Amino acid sequence: MTDPKAMNLRFPDPAQRAAIAAAARQAGVSMQEYILSAAYDRAIAVEQRFLEGFKASMARSGAAFAAEPSSIDAGAEQRAIEQEALRELDQQERGHAA
Repeated sequence: MTDPKAMNLRFPDPAQRAAIAAAARQAGVSMQEYILSAAYDRAIAVEQRFLEGFKASMARSGAAFAAEPSSIDAGAEQRAIEQEALRELDQQERGHAA
């Protein structure tokens, strides 16, 4: 019986398997470790693109709310709450950019 923890490394294309095996040997790791490392790196790259898009979306939303004043004159308390929310968004953007 095979090890239940082992990854099933079947490749329909023998050339693909050979290329991955060669890359793993060159990196000095097993094929399983090489594949898992590549998958992890890809997942991190996707996450980074998502976070960058989310930050840009937050910035656009914040700018849109700041640029379009309400047609209803909010009271002083409401304006203070809105200004605080804008400051918090700005601080979050600065914190994520660092």
